[in-house]
Amino acid sequence: MSSIGVRYLTVLGEFKPFGLIAEVLDGKPSDDAAEKYGYFLFDPEVARERDDPLAADLDFSTPSTSADHSDHELFIRGNRIIWSTGSRVHKRYTSPNTILMACWCRMDAISDALLCVLQIDTLSIYSASGEVVCIPLPYAVASIWPLPFGLLLQKLIDGNRPISSSSSLLNARDLSRPCKEYGLSHHSTRHIHSFEPVIKESGAMLSSHLILKHPMEEPQAAYLEERGKLNIMKDFEEKTIWTSDVIPLMASYHKGKLQHSVWSVDIATNPGTVNASSSVNTVPSELFTQDFSLRRIWQGKCSQSAASKVFLATDIDGVPVICFLLHEQKTLLAIRLQIDEGNGEAIIDIKPHLSWSIPAIAAAPVTVTRPRVKVGLLSFTDIVVLDSENYLLLYSGRECLCRYLLPNGLGKGPLSHREKSSGIADMCFDLKITGVEDAVEGRINVITNNGQIFRCLLRRNPSSALADDCITAMAEGLHSSFYSHFASLLWGDDDSAYLSNPLVDSEWESFTRAVIKICTRYGSLPPKQPSKLPDTAWEFLIDSKFHTHYSKKASVSGISFMSTASFRGADYTAAYIHDEQNQEVAFYARLLRETLDSLHALYENLKLDNLRKQDVEHLVALLCNIAAALGEAGYVDYYVRDFPLVLIEVRSFPSSTAPRTPPCLFRWLENCLQQGCYSANLSDLSPLLYKHKSCAVSWARKIVSFYSLLLGAERKGRKLSTGVYCEIANGSARTPEELTVLAMVGERFGRQQLDLLPVGVSLPLRHALDNCRESPPTDWPAAAYVLVGREDLAMACLGMLSRDHESQTRANLISISVPYMLHLQPVTVPSSVSEVTRLDGMKSEDSDSPCKSVEDGMEHIFNSGTQLRYGRDLRLNEVRRLLCSARPVPVQTSVNPSASDQDVQQHQLWNLAQRTTALPFGRGAFTLATTYTLLTEALVVPKLVLAGRLPAQQNATVNIDPNIRNMSELRCWPEFHNGVAAGLRLAPFQGKMSRTWILYNKPEEPNYTHAGLLLALGLHEHLRVLTSTDLYRYLSQEHDITTLGILLGMAASHRGTMNPAISKMLYLHIPSRYPSSFPEVELPTILQSAALMSIGLLYEGSAHPLTMKILLGEIGRRSGGDNVLEREGYAVAAGAALGLVALGRGKDAFGFMDTFMDRLFQYIGERGVSNEICLTSVQTTDDHNRNVGQMMDGEQINVDVTAPGATIALALIFLKTESEVVASRLHIPVTHFDLQYVRPDFIMLRIIARNLIMWCRIRPSSDWIESQIPEIVKVGVLRLEEGVMDGDEYDVDALVQAYVNIVAGACISLGLKYAGTKSGDAQELLYNYAIYFLNELKHVPITSVNALPKGLLQYVDRGTLEICLHLIVLSLSVVMAGSGHLQTFRLLRYLRGRRSADGHIHYGIQIAVNLAIGFLFLGGGMQTFSTGNSAIAALLNTLYPRLPTGPNDNRCHLQAFRHLYVIAAESRWVQTVDVDTGLPVYCPLEVTVRETEHYAETTFCEVTPCILPERSLLKSVQVCGPRYWPQVVELAPEDKPWWRSGDKGDPFNGGLLYIKRKVGSCSYVDDPIGCQSLLSRAMHKVCDALELCSSTTDIGSNCEPGSFKVDQLVGTFSADPSLIAFAQLCCDSYWNNRSDANFQEFCSQVLFECVSKDRPALLQVYLSLYTMIGSMWEQMKSGALVFQDSLFLSSLKLALAYNEALISGKLSCNGRGIIQSTFMESIRKCIEEILANSKKLRDNFLIYLDLGKWPSSQSDGDQMDAMHLSWYLLWYDIPPPHVVKSAIQKIKLKAPMSLSMVPLLRLLLPTTHAKGITEIDKFISRG
Repeated sequence: MSSIGVRYLTVLGEFKPFGLIAEVLDGKPSDDAAEKYGYFLFDPEVARERDDPLAADLDFSTPSTSADHSDHELFIRGNRIIWSTGSRVHKRYTSPNTILMACWCRMDAISDALLCVLQIDTLSIYSASGEVVCIPLPYAVASIWPLPFGLLLQKLIDGNRPISSSSSLLNARDLSRPCKEYGLSHHSTRHIHSFEPVIKESGAMLSSHLILKHPMEEPQAAYLEERGKLNIMKDFEEKTIWTSDVIPLMASYHKGKLQHSVWSVDIATNPGTVNASSSVNTVPSELFTQDFSLRRIWQGKCSQSAASKVFLATDIDGVPVICFLLHEQKTLLAIRLQIDEGNGEAIIDIKPHLSWSIPAIAAAPVTVTRPRVKVGLLSFTDIVVLDSENYLLLYSGRECLCRYLLPNGLGKGPLSHREKSSGIADMCFDLKITGVEDAVEGRINVITNNGQIFRCLLRRNPSSALADDCITAMAEGLHSSFYSHFASLLWGDDDSAYLSNPLVDSEWESFTRAVIKICTRYGSLPPKQPSKLPDTAWEFLIDSKFHTHYSKKASVSGISFMSTASFRGADYTAAYIHDEQNQEVAFYARLLRETLDSLHALYENLKLDNLRKQDVEHLVALLCNIAAALGEAGYVDYYVRDFPLVLIEVRSFPSSTAPRTPPCLFRWLENCLQQGCYSANLSDLSPLLYKHKSCAVSWARKIVSFYSLLLGAERKGRKLSTGVYCEIANGSARTPEELTVLAMVGERFGRQQLDLLPVGVSLPLRHALDNCRESPPTDWPAAAYVLVGREDLAMACLGMLSRDHESQTRANLISISVPYMLHLQPVTVPSSVSEVTRLDGMKSEDSDSPCKSVEDGMEHIFNSGTQLRYGRDLRLNEVRRLLCSARPVPVQTSVNPSASDQDVQQHQLWNLAQRTTALPFGRGAFTLATTYTLLTEALVVPKLVLAGRLPAQQNATVNIDPNIRNMSELRCWPEFHNGVAAGLRLAPFQGKMSRTWILYNKPEEPNYTHAGLLLALGLHEHLRVLTSTDLYRYLSQEHDITTLGILLGMAASHRGTMNPAISKMLYLHIPSRYPSSFPEVELPTILQSAALMSIGLLYEGSAHPLTMKILLGEIGRRSGGDNVLEREGYAVAAGAALGLVALGRGKDAFGFMDTFMDRLFQYIGERGVSNEICLTSVQTTDDHNRNVGQMMDGEQINVDVTAPGATIALALIFLKTESEVVASRLHIPVTHFDLQYVRPDFIMLRIIARNLIMWCRIRPSSDWIESQIPEIVKVGVLRLEEGVMDGDEYDVDALVQAYVNIVAGACISLGLKYAGTKSGDAQELLYNYAIYFLNELKHVPITSVNALPKGLLQYVDRGTLEICLHLIVLSLSVVMAGSGHLQTFRLLRYLRGRRSADGHIHYGIQIAVNLAIGFLFLGGGMQTFSTGNSAIAALLNTLYPRLPTGPNDNRCHLQAFRHLYVIAAESRWVQTVDVDTGLPVYCPLEVTVRETEHYAETTFCEVTPCILPERSLLKSVQVCGPRYWPQVVELAPEDKPWWRSGDKGDPFNGGLLYIKRKVGSCSYVDDPIGCQSLLSRAMHKVCDALELCSSTTDIGSNCEPGSFKVDQLVGTFSADPSLIAFAQLCCDSYWNNRSDANFQEFCSQVLFECVSKDRPALLQVYLSLYTMIGSMWEQMKSGALVFQDSLFLSSLKLALAYNEALISGKLSCNGRGIIQSTFMESIRKCIEEILANSKKLRDNFLIYLDLGKWPSSQSDGDQMDAMHLSWYLLWYDIPPPHVVKSAIQKIKLKAPMSLSMVPLLRLLLPTTHAKGITEIDKFISRG
């Protein structure tokens, strides 16, 4: 043990499971204290989510080092699990039974790590997000083990017998569940009682090992692979003792055979080869999607008992080893594994003879010597071993590196804060280590002989990041034998003086000491004698130029020569030198050269990180010493050019005869920009860059790959044509710039990483981002959009993925952005302004109202969206006032009322009550889907107040006298509609509504309000969550209206599904369908009508023949209900239901269509068709029994009852079919006789039906409406107007009645055709007809179309005209739905304000007016109507032209059907949100609709918030205008409904379109006409005025530059905090006292440049470039050192090369580059001027070329001279002296001295600047 070094453990503290402390804090009962507990520690990476598209895609943070990780602990006691991190409980789990075992596991298709918990009969799987899956186990499971793709279950020996369980049936049922994701459906149709034979036959019951691949699958049997065949694994003695969760390996121990085995878990590719020894064991291969086989790859009889520990480690040469700790033999046995990752599958083979063992009584895998190095999928892992003498040893493979001791005086130092509590202050060095446990990364638990456990760190803490990087670089770059030698030196250093000093640099000093020790040994050895000739032909080949060239090419192409030679080929190969005397010299020479190459690659990598400048200074001193020891003058010269002052630390050294030129990454990047990536010299790239998964130089590799792609490199698999590896994110790329952006995303290189690069290096990458910003491809990941500064597109992308992580999404967007891209978030709720407006509006609405805080169900309607849309007027306040039913209405009376006035009051109150009871219809439409409810709160239903108040009598309240009026008439159905309105305002949830919440709102006694709520929830499809028992409880209440709500609501929730359970419930409420033996049940007609309509909704669009036949019969069947007068409503419900079942299917080939059609036309009363009942058809007994109910007068069908229903049925069956035959049979009267034969209201229905069938012929023109009127009616009305018609000859009333009904029917057809389209032509036409009818009723100042006939009121009753007027107005609102059209709203407000004295203003007309108001502002302006088949059918039921006369009137049409418009509503509303502020904003959108048969492809402009066209028409939506970045949403027009809230793939993210404002522009709210944005163009004038003011005013006088506040100006059009702060700095008064006014002017110009061009990121670029030049001038003038290095010059040269690449066209640019070309040229001239003004530069340059010497650097002046010389050499690309001398020698041999040497020097030194060539020529001429 004396030959190895000794190190001290870093003790982090005494260890105690935190779960014990957490139990005490939780107040755990003391009776459980004796219960055993278990715990294990694990790395947080184990439980981290791996593939989350939101988090992983946007998290560009640099992975933290192992020292930053804290151990996580899983503590298990009884049935409780405590997951803690540090001293904080992270999660707690409680299981129903005692926990036997727990482990972390990952499964396919699940991104979360899963915690698998085994109990006696259950396997519980917990995800980190909280989801739990419990899997019942019908067999006893002994243990569970994680695999890379699932979980391995080891059965007990008696595992073939199912365990007894009280819930065995449930277990069996749950175990046989199918997994939808994997398509396992083989048990889906089996019944529970047939499960037992299935279990007996399955391999899962026979196999000893099972594999669970997915929580929703069944565990699958594992198979044993023998001789190419698969048998079920049935060896229960083969006990699993370990598995790997990284590679599919399992270790087991067979007690009977006393042998250990290692198994490879493979996925069987040919399940047909399963061999069954008997018929019982036969397993059909189709039962499983994949079979898993166990293949034995090693076995050994080496112990009488199972190994106490098994783990994976890494041998010294990087080969994985599996280690068995054999406790009896006190040995650690290691077996080497050869893993071949071919064809994407890990094929594991083993070499049994390659195994070794070391003595050990305890061991654990740790990560010490090679941090962050990976070998395939495995991290490089060392072994810490406790031997039999209680020595703690660190092994790398089988080589012992050092011994670890506990520190002296344990309890002091790091543990001093624990002295009193721990009681270990007096313990010292004599503690013995007796055990090692719980290894995580480089941390272990050390158990001492006194029973204490200490958490210890094997590496010092804090560790040095530079030392970590150097060790990693050497581990990756050195041959394994060289690195093992270096590791033995590094960890074998027994100088412990520095170990007691816990400084950051102590580890770096240790590393430096180890490297210098190698240099010293190399220097002290006798030099190698150079051989004149190679000894063998092999050595001749190795030393040849061909081999050198081939090695370079091979290293570029990815072929590794690590096993035989270094990366550099055979230049330093020592393995073939046979001279024993020089063998050690050659070994150290090659070791040092490989070290130099590896650390030089790291040096080039660190030069690209601005934050690692200090590390670069430390590293360059070490590299100079290594290069000096090797005599590499080229390397030393290279380092001195970068750090001229480092020459002080380097002693003199002998120069090599053939010095090498070191790789220079900056030179390669510059050549790339100048000549392209193919012309750049690959020797400037370190060979370590080509190594796959090299993390030491990954930073430089990323930059090289980005430049390669930007400048023309091609992809070759995962490598580029330049030889480096590069991960590229998914997405399309049309240009090299776009491909570069995808590579930056794939390599997780965000804007924060971009700011770490030197300025010149970052410019081309910023150029690529800027080029892609305008119009990036549409299929990019969200991180790519954020990278190019398009957070708006990123939010849209993430919104389509998931809307459940909105807050997390915004947090991720912030984390990926850099500080100057973070924008101010709104502090207040956006709707606060609108709330003030709303309150003011309500005050102005009714200042003398006694109750102002009444909940009216519309208080939530005011939000940021409605404020933007209607914020300039008070129309929403007016709508709220008109539809408010929760306040008493004012009644106008005299101040001193008399007895007769009281009667007038009661009459007015009754009429106003008619209006109040109709208000819920409008309020439901107005508030449709505008709010969400808290599932913990009951729904508040606004009151329906029928009382009045008397303003003339101090707002005294007056009620309707119940003795005069029947109040019950105003309480039943109005309360129902009030409940519907309250329920409709609840928006459809993204998930399901809670069943508990619905039942929570259920009243103790059934009422009308809750019945309406049920219908509303059903229309929103929320009732799907109700169970059969819930429905039974509702129906058993025998409350008719509640039953009605349930029937309609359940059918609407299951619309089109033909659910058999719902169907049975519906048919139960149609007595005519009862069997003859069924007892008669008296059901109200309205309930039967609702059941019929519900059947139509349930079977919608199915064309179910039997249902159609039943409904056809119901049209002509008299209802068996209590109210005979409601039979027309029953027939209408049956006809509408029939139309819904066969909706639009009229042209389909129904076998019974002919007779079907004839029957319908019989019901309509078509002339020429017999109206007698045909009794010759075959009838069933039940049909015959029910024929007595047919609607007949004698043997004739009562057409007055059946015609409306049959007409509606025909209209819906042949909807949009363009069937001329059917339309022609819907006869419109053309003779005076026909007018007598057909009722006028039936003519209206026929007009509607004809137009719905001939859908495409509907036109929004008066000519089309005129074409609907038969010639006889048209001529008759004109003659009537002229006074020439003889009223005795013809029925003038019938003529006019037909005219008004035809016009109204045509207007309704127009409203349905253009529903929700906001068609200007349709609106104008319907408005004109509405005004025309209004003028006929009462003259209004608005003029109507002159061509229409006048004086209709003389021939038609006022009620008919009123109904037609309001139907036209309702159709007008349907067309303008959701638009809030002001002209239409004024008309509606006028109609609502009319009193009953003005005409027949009854309940039905009030419904029409209020519905029209609600439609006009549908959903607060966020909803509109669709024109799909279902929508048209629903709207037709809502607009049915027979209006009720009173609140309880359901004779002709059930009032509940008026709410079916909800089915037709769509949320096509879109609102633009500024992605930086989160506030809604105005924005112009360019909307393109597809070409149709009526018009070509059309583009029009809308300003958000707005409503978009239907999905079947919409082709694209584009954000346009100069203020916002363009964004295009391309769509494929589809005849589908609009996307619902939460739908994946919704391009509009539920109505939110995120947009990004350009810096330099104000929003349209702040600057409607764009005048403020123009001020930014004159910013330089503001700055000039500021300068003038400061120069012409004395200091201390009152000059107020406040009129030119630059920061205020910037703040008006930019929310960037960095820009505003910078503007404030420019305006600070401190500038007035400074002499450097030029800098102020420069800052102002830069600010203007960045703001006007929307490139705030360039602010730091400009400032960095400016300050570099300024500092160079300052150092030149003052003589004081400002720069300690010359690295900035390389960055400046790259910036100039970028500028030249733009000019030459190497880089594509849209107009110009991101930085001004003139500014870059001025930088070039400034630097050349600085170098020209240096005094001693010329002399020092000549000395350098002649002797290769630098200034001595002893004094400050010499240091300055050395710095200036390095600037000169770097700027003009002067080669090292030996290269210059070599070129001069070549010229002197071939050219006479009299000629100029400049042309030849240009040929030999192509990269050197012309100025440098001239100086070299002068040097030659001097001789």
